[in-house]
Amino acid sequence: MTARGWAVASSLLAPVALIGGWTLAAAARPGFDQARQTISALAAVGAPHRWIMTAGLAVVGVCHVVTAVGLTGARPAGRVLLAVGGVGTAAVAAVPDPLGGHAIAAAVAFGALSVWPAVAGAPGRRSSWAATAVLVACLAGFGWSLQAGHLVGLTERVLAGAQVCWPAIAVLARRPPPG
Repeated sequence: MTARGWAVASSLLAPVALIGGWTLAAAARPGFDQARQTISALAAVGAPHRWIMTAGLAVVGVCHVVTAVGLTGARPAGRVLLAVGGVGTAAVAAVPDPLGGHAIAAAVAFGALSVWPAVAGAPGRRSSWAATAVLVACLAGFGWSLQAGHLVGLTERVLAGAQVCWPAIAVLARRPPPG
């Protein structure tokens, strides 16, 4: 076995917490435009019901750290980067926008979560490099949208959604078949 059973649970909980968090938080905020407004805006200082997205981000951060510990078949440096991405995500929850340090925490999380697959080599060398290529392209698209001010929320959700799903793919691919 190259991934612990509890790593499966944490890797599957992370997308539920993130996508569920941004969906519930946006639903609790009439008029919120998910295509134009960021995930951080849902957890920002003064945002109504900010606890929903804050809790979602905190859960995702913990899940990434737990998954990194349990993904024993991956290279250690990649597991460390996944854990760094988790700590960065938890820091995003702890230091809400517009407080100083929020953008740094987000940059650390997005950066680490974009490159960890290639460094980890999980689930396999080719697939992990392909995943990193896609994640880096999504990160570049998000960076472009921040500069252009166009569809920032949409590009961020594509990036964050892809990043939060890859650990589950890597863990499930590393588990032996049942029976």
